[in-house]
Amino acid sequence: MKKKRKIPLVVLSDVHLGTYGCHANELLSYLKSIQPEMLVLNGDIFDIWNFSKSYFPAAHMNVLRQILKMSNQGTKVIYITGNHDEALRKYSDFVLGNFELADKLILELDGKKTWIFHGDVFDSSTKGYAKILAKLGGKGYDLLILINSLINWFLVLMGKEKRSYSKMIKDSVKKAVAFVSNFETTAAEIAIEKKIDYVICGHIHKPQMKEVANEHGKVMYLNSGDWVENLTALEYNKKKWRLFHYKKIDFKNQDIAVDDDTINDIVNKILSQ
Repeated sequence: MKKKRKIPLVVLSDVHLGTYGCHANELLSYLKSIQPEMLVLNGDIFDIWNFSKSYFPAAHMNVLRQILKMSNQGTKVIYITGNHDEALRKYSDFVLGNFELADKLILELDGKKTWIFHGDVFDSSTKGYAKILAKLGGKGYDLLILINSLINWFLVLMGKEKRSYSKMIKDSVKKAVAFVSNFETTAAEIAIEKKIDYVICGHIHKPQMKEVANEHGKVMYLNSGDWVENLTALEYNKKKWRLFHYKKIDFKNQDIAVDDDTINDIVNKILSQ
């Protein structure tokens, strides 16, 4: 069994548990390979918008079990609400042991101010495109991911590499490209105004690490990406940020000693909101 990587801080977002596009098995493998002091779940972990009682596979449940196990073993888990799990916002500031629910998070990392939030608040400034993005993030997007999965199944049978057609479509749409650029610029400019050193978002499913500067200052903008298309996370270790891209991890399964009734009760309460 490989030794787990000890990391001070891990940020991941846009898992979309409860949808066909969620790569739950890959995320579970990643979570089992790390031992973070703090795990920040930066929004859209559950997809309450598109939840169906007929689709919540065991792999998705196992992700929840692993997160709870990590919390029980000492990892501080902070769940920041997003737009697809906005029903949880009425419970913000809830704290239970090592688990906390919040709308945003401010941290001091080695003397640098770090601002973490999902980022859906910026949709209000692009009303026309916000509707398109919501549809892409909703059932239409989920269907596109499902079709993509079927195509990739045939490609693998033919000995060819998988391709993300959904990502290609989004990247080729000028309005989508403009939205991403505006999103990143807006987040960075607000962070500079607030004298923030690191600003970390999710929401747009676009993993990123870049320095943004203007006449008022500069900031490091980071985006944790997603576990639908990119399978990425942000890791902070030895005073540096790293953008982790998932590749198959050789890590044996471990038994997760968490009561099934407890897990089911938590999931049912969340998804009934």
